[in-house]
Amino acid sequence: MTTTTSGERVRCSLDHRQPDRIPVDFGGTFVTGIHVSCVLALRSYFGLEPKPVKVIDPGQLLGEIDEDLKLAMGIDTEGVIRRMTRFGFPAEDWKPFRLYDGSEVLVPGGFNVTIDERGDTLLHPQGDRSNPPSARMPNGGYFFDAIIRQPPFDEDHLDPADNLEEYGPIPEEELAHLEREARRAAATGRCVVANFGGTAFGDIALVPGVGLAYPKGIRDITEWYISTRARRDYVHAVFQGQCRIALANLARIAERVGDLVDVVNICGTDFGTQTSSFCSVATFRELWMPYYREVNHWIHEHTRWKTFKHSCGAVEKFVPSFVESGFDILNPVQCSAAGMDADTLKQKYGRDLVFWGGGVDTQQILPFGTPDQVREQVLQRCEAFHKDGGFVFNTVHNIQAGTPVENIAAMVRAVETFNGA
Repeated sequence: MTTTTSGERVRCSLDHRQPDRIPVDFGGTFVTGIHVSCVLALRSYFGLEPKPVKVIDPGQLLGEIDEDLKLAMGIDTEGVIRRMTRFGFPAEDWKPFRLYDGSEVLVPGGFNVTIDERGDTLLHPQGDRSNPPSARMPNGGYFFDAIIRQPPFDEDHLDPADNLEEYGPIPEEELAHLEREARRAAATGRCVVANFGGTAFGDIALVPGVGLAYPKGIRDITEWYISTRARRDYVHAVFQGQCRIALANLARIAERVGDLVDVVNICGTDFGTQTSSFCSVATFRELWMPYYREVNHWIHEHTRWKTFKHSCGAVEKFVPSFVESGFDILNPVQCSAAGMDADTLKQKYGRDLVFWGGGVDTQQILPFGTPDQVREQVLQRCEAFHKDGGFVFNTVHNIQAGTPVENIAAMVRAVETFNGA
């Protein structure tokens, strides 16, 4: 099939038809991005105008990829990201900030930090330094980790509403922002990938409530995992409440953005480790699947959006349940994890799922390999995944700080070579 725009190219692959070339995503979501330091390095490598880069995800310090770099990297997607960050302040009113390595970047006006006695950088929720810090970047580090602020709780009087404090009806200001962003993104001709939020049931990145000044409920990650086993009625009640809010919000969002959006990122809840999983398939089907099905069913019944599921690790045994839950897309396709061989995944599930990622390993090959090793793996993965569509090239999760720019460039060139450029 001959395609003429990036959007058509991605939609062709999403429909499991062979596009004119493998489509590419970087920056469409916060799980397919590039660390801001690497964005700066890429701008220099490609000879683009030197300028500070916006940090669009204050936790992972992911950088905004401007139009000139998108063209240089052959990117076919355009992300739509909520105005409000998960730290409770909006991504606006940009100001300069210096990373530990000396790089000058831009951060939102609410990105207000303090430095502790160890030289660690502490980030405060809602942009208020009088609030206890909710995230820490170690001295010399490259991203923030959540600070666990688990309040004491009475086992016999747990209230699911406490774990729903950060969820609620989407404000008009946010709706207007999403509509503007969707129109902007659609005008580029690229595939529009929307990140509306609110549908990530039990995502460990969100459980600590880093945007709340004084979070209540179950906020310790270990305690939350215990709850999925020992307090299932409580977790069900939280998920039920979240699902009810999410469906109401999706209805309002769909009225505003409609067919401007192609893909919606539903959740980043991880179910796999490198060699195993965080729960059994039976637990997934009992605890998560009912709510995923509700969300996916509503989206497919009322929109043309494709739904995007992120889960790291060895998740092959969950894939049939992901499909049954109604997901169209699996990311990041961690081929280095147990049971995640690229050829096998494509053969078994390529008719049912789009593989969005898996293009090159970000744990070993991309950060520590040679450009030739990067090139070899990219070509192998493209060969494994590309046939009959159903593949969007991306790395296995975000490109991390410290990744050699020559290796990132080798990845870009390898995709171009495979595509016959």
